[in-house]
Amino acid sequence: MPERERALQSLQSTPRDVGPTADDLLALVARGDEAAFERLYDVVAGSVFGLIRRVVRDQAQSEEVFQEVMLEVWRTATRFDPDRGSANTWILTLTHRRAVDRVRSAQAATHREDRAARLDPARPFDEVSEQVDGRLEQRQVRRCLSFLTELQRESVLLAYYQGYSYPEVSSLLGIPLGTVKTRMRDGLIRLRDCMGVTG
Repeated sequence: MPERERALQSLQSTPRDVGPTADDLLALVARGDEAAFERLYDVVAGSVFGLIRRVVRDQAQSEEVFQEVMLEVWRTATRFDPDRGSANTWILTLTHRRAVDRVRSAQAATHREDRAARLDPARPFDEVSEQVDGRLEQRQVRRCLSFLTELQRESVLLAYYQGYSYPEVSSLLGIPLGTVKTRMRDGLIRLRDCMGVTG
């Protein structure tokens, strides 16, 4: 543990009015020193929270991000390399990244909600009720078809459910085209009245 001893000596040799630097404290935090983490927390809390607040704006979310940043500092302190910059710079870089991630996440959630709302704002979709309505309508159509004459029913089924044209229905049933048109018109009127369709 020579590095820990050197860090402790550095702390002890630091004048009391100056106090240990964030670099000294972070070196101890990297070795699991909880007391050093508490002191580091006090040293950097103001600048970390101030940066988060400027980026995130929302007080509650800023507090959450602050806790996430400090937890990340505790967990990843071993990754700090003093040759690449100061502890303050390293911590504020983590802070900025985490704050920007939170803002982007919030914006993405808002965009998803907006897109979902724009898909069909006029008609809320209820799949179950739509299926029930469809089944009830099918039953009603079948019941109303039973009130038609055989020729009317065959004509309607061939034209509307199997997609045949009037001349094709005439050919399939072996009856004149004028008769098909008359039976079809009469059958559709009866269907409309049976199903209560108006207009």
